[in-house]
Amino acid sequence: MLKVKILLVEDDLNLGLIISDHLKSDGYAVSLCNNGVEAMQRFNEDKFHLCIFDVMLPRKDGFTLTRDIRKTNSEIPILFLSARGMTEDKVEGFNAGGDDYLSKPFSIEELQLRIKALLKRVNIKVDEKEQTNYLLGIFVFDTENQTLVSNDQVKTLTKKEVQILKILFKYKNQVVSREVILNAVWGQNDYFVGRSLDVFITKLRKYLREDPKILISNIHGVGFKFEILE
Repeated sequence: MLKVKILLVEDDLNLGLIISDHLKSDGYAVSLCNNGVEAMQRFNEDKFHLCIFDVMLPRKDGFTLTRDIRKTNSEIPILFLSARGMTEDKVEGFNAGGDDYLSKPFSIEELQLRIKALLKRVNIKVDEKEQTNYLLGIFVFDTENQTLVSNDQVKTLTKKEVQILKILFKYKNQVVSREVILNAVWGQNDYFVGRSLDVFITKLRKYLREDPKILISNIHGVGFKFEILE
């Protein structure tokens, strides 16, 4: 059986390593990040069962990180760690989409109990393998091997191309905002990564043009729409 995966984001390296070591000794698989942008990218690259976010993080704070994650995932439990125990901070944390709030300093035992309580609330299927092969018109999209296969032709994709195409396919026939894609793939939303996204979309259209029924449409001022016509 696979382990419960926890995304831990803490910019205090020593504290992050201490928490990570304790959780690993409890049998959890832990990914440790030290800033919000890296955490957003990591969240999109893997399948996690629970998140633990420090509030005061460089590049993207814990509350903003949570709001961005909640745009695409409303289920995963999120626990905040913060040296700020003021009521208004806790209210902001819950309004951002957090499920629990633990003020520093805290005991590892209390953290362990909070994690167990949060995991009980959700129906976790850790023994299920995530789907890696998708049928896109005439193509087989293999996210694990990063390939698009059609008529014995194999196109190898970059990591970011895989991530973008996976998001577009997940929301096929729906408009996906640029902001959602940028935050999921790059961990941030600004002009420069926005220009990079346009380049990647152009490349994906080129790879998929062998099947005229596949469309990636620009929705002006909003984002993109991925369609496979009947």
